Amino acid sequence: MVQIAIIGGGIGGLTAALALQQSGFQAEVFEQAPELLEVGAAIAIWSNAMSVLQHVQLAEKIFEYAGVVEELRWMDENGFLLNRVSISDAASPAVALHRSDLQRTLRQALPQSTIHLAHTLVSHQQHGDRMIATFANGNSVESDFLIGADGVHSRVRAQFINDGEPVNRGYTIWRGTSPITPAAIPPGIGMELYGRGKRFGIGPVGLGRTGWWAAANTDYTDRFTDLFVGWYAPVMELIEATPPASILKTGATDREPNKRWGAGRMTLLGDAIHPTTPNLGQGGCQAMEDALVLARSFEKYGPSEQALRNYEHLRHRRTAILTRISRYYGRVGQLENILARTLRRTALTLAPEAVALRSMQMVFDYDATKVVI
Repeated sequence: MVQIAIIGGGIGGLTAALALQQSGFQAEVFEQAPELLEVGAAIAIWSNAMSVLQHVQLAEKIFEYAGVVEELRWMDENGFLLNRVSISDAASPAVALHRSDLQRTLRQALPQSTIHLAHTLVSHQQHGDRMIATFANGNSVESDFLIGADGVHSRVRAQFINDGEPVNRGYTIWRGTSPITPAAIPPGIGMELYGRGKRFGIGPVGLGRTGWWAAANTDYTDRFTDLFVGWYAPVMELIEATPPASILKTGATDREPNKRWGAGRMTLLGDAIHPTTPNLGQGGCQAMEDALVLARSFEKYGPSEQALRNYEHLRHRRTAILTRISRYYGRVGQLENILARTLRRTALTLAPEAVALRSMQMVFDYDATKVVI
C-alpha cells in the first residue's frame, strides 16, 4: 500500500490523513508535540469547510460541540448596527467551535496507531522514489510521499523554500473563549465591531460558550482590556469572564503567495504554504480544502508526482486571492484616520445586503468536493 507521511498534527494534517485514508491510502501523521493538548481558541467553520467535514462524515459530530452562525452583523464600538446579512440559507451551515473540539474530533476519527507524537522534523530528502524524514528523537521514516502540514513556522517549508519568517502586518490579535453568553447577544449572531485602530469580533461557540477575538494597532503589554473600556457592554463582559491564562496573543502575519508548493514527491499544505491573516476566518478552512483536493487528486491520478502537481495547480490561485483579500480587509479594519473611518462607516452602512452576500459567497461557496480534478 502507498505510504504517505504527513508532517504536522494540526487541523490540516489531521484532515489530510483522514481524507487520504478514506480514499484508500496509508497516511500517517508525525507531530512534534509530545501530546495533542486541548488548547487554542474558537475557530469558524464556514460553509466551504463544512462541505469537507460532510464529505469525511464528521459534520454531525461537529454539531454536537458547535454553535451555528445564522447572521453576521457589523457594528460600531458603541453597538450601533451598521449592516447585517443573513447566511442561514447557505447550502452548508456556518458554525464556530473551540479549536480543541475540532482537533479532537478529527483525531478520534483516525486509527491512533497512525498518529506519532514527539516527532520534530530535522530534515527530509528524496532518494529515488522514496522520501526519508529524519526526526530529532533519532527516528527516520521512509514513505512514498511527504506532506508538509506543519504550520506557519513549517520546518518542511524552511528546508524547501528557506524564505524566513512570515510578515507581520502591524497589528496584534487576541483570541479567547468565554464560558458565558451575554444577554444582549441574540442566538446565532456573529458580529464585528469597529473602532479607531481596533476591532472586536463575537460569535457562538456552542455548549453555552462565546468565542471572541480582538485586534489593535498596538502590542499592548499591560491590561489589554483597557483598550476596550467604554465599548459595547458585551465586549467587556466577555473579556472579564474569560480566564486570562487562556487568552491567546499573536501578531497578524501572512506571506506573499508562492507558486512553489513542492517538488518531486513532497508538497505543502495549509499554513505551511499559504498562511493568512485571520480577518476572514479562513486559515483552518483553507487547510481543510487543501486536504480534500489533495486526496481527490491522489484518487484521480494515483500515487504519482502528477497528483501533487495537480493539487498545487488547483489550490494556488484561490489561496493567493484569499490571502490578499484578508490582508486588505484587515488594513481597512485597522484604520485610524478619521476621514478614512468615516468612509468605511458609510460604505458599510450603505452596502445592500445582496451585495454583501455576493462578496461573501466568493469566499464561502467554494465546494472542494465538486472541484473538477
